[in-house]
Amino acid sequence: MKTISIIGSTGSIGTQVLDVAARMPDKVRVAALAAHRNVRLLAEQAIRFQPELVCIGDENLLAELRELIVGKDIEVMAGAESWNVAATMPNVDKVVISAAGTPGLAPTLAAVEAGKDIALASKEVLVAAGSIVTNLARRNGVNILPIDSEHSAIFQCLNGENISSVEKIWLTASGGPFRKASLEEMETVTPERALAHPTWKMGRKVTVDSATLMNKGLEIIEAHWLFGVSADNIEVVIHPQSIVHSMVRFADGSVVAQLGLPDMRLPIQYALIYPERYDSRLPRVDILEVGMLEFYAPDTNRFPALEIARDAARIGGTMPAVMNAADEVAVAGFLDHKIGFMDIVKLVEKAMSAHSSVLDPTLDDILKADSWARGYVSELMEG
Repeated sequence: MKTISIIGSTGSIGTQVLDVAARMPDKVRVAALAAHRNVRLLAEQAIRFQPELVCIGDENLLAELRELIVGKDIEVMAGAESWNVAATMPNVDKVVISAAGTPGLAPTLAAVEAGKDIALASKEVLVAAGSIVTNLARRNGVNILPIDSEHSAIFQCLNGENISSVEKIWLTASGGPFRKASLEEMETVTPERALAHPTWKMGRKVTVDSATLMNKGLEIIEAHWLFGVSADNIEVVIHPQSIVHSMVRFADGSVVAQLGLPDMRLPIQYALIYPERYDSRLPRVDILEVGMLEFYAPDTNRFPALEIARDAARIGGTMPAVMNAADEVAVAGFLDHKIGFMDIVKLVEKAMSAHSSVLDPTLDDILKADSWARGYVSELMEG
């Protein structure tokens, strides 16, 4: 039995984590739930799963949360610090970090300090503070188990292998809704079109990142920190069917791939109960029905985010944090109809060009760079 806390339980990944937990009641128990503002869904989750602790990030919603679960033997807390409490409960084995963006960083560090294994869905944690998080995990003997389908695939491909024998990693990408769109067409993309992903169901920010391929840029940096492989040896390949979730080529030329349906519940389950495998009645891929599997090189002229992210990885230090923060603000601006679709990556590039990276950053350096990038891009959009 694994006892878990979920930081970001009301988001796309968090709700799927709970779906997986419900399928394995003898394997997973939920001890704590934490969310930012979705108080009604959080209360519904609390009533169903009966955790010991429920946390709402927005302190103004504390009274409403208490009222919604009145009569239940559940402790209620509010504020950013409450997430750290949920992440460090003594009886918790594993902490699921599925909060969008950098708010997942503080509870991740708190959990690692407390010796808790991490099931990581928030790629921004390693993008912004990869060296700090991975070094701390190493010192504390903590495992970081990826929930992203691509990184879960790589993790499974590398199981039992010597990392020094890895020659290349391929991260697969569906190509998003604009895989075949012209540059002219992409200039006129609306938020509604960008949010219509052809294969995956995700949150709004991740869906837009998938449309620009910035999510793959973030995943290159995340894979670098998770597996200790140079970003120059991690490539992205367009695979529209989303059946092959990633591939690894070894020194002898062998290629190992992990396949499955585009369903986040499979990598979630793998991260929750690793190294065990269990039949929770999730849908299976029928290889005879799949038919053709296609692979294409991405067009970096139409999707410049990939090379921008690779540049951030090469520079290192605080540059990936700036890239990530700038992207978060720019995506929000696009969704609010303040900027165009192609302006997202242009603003990220401007922020990176204006930033002098701190090459061996402390956590304070990273947080300052994050804050600076958010302010810089906000000013550019307002101007």
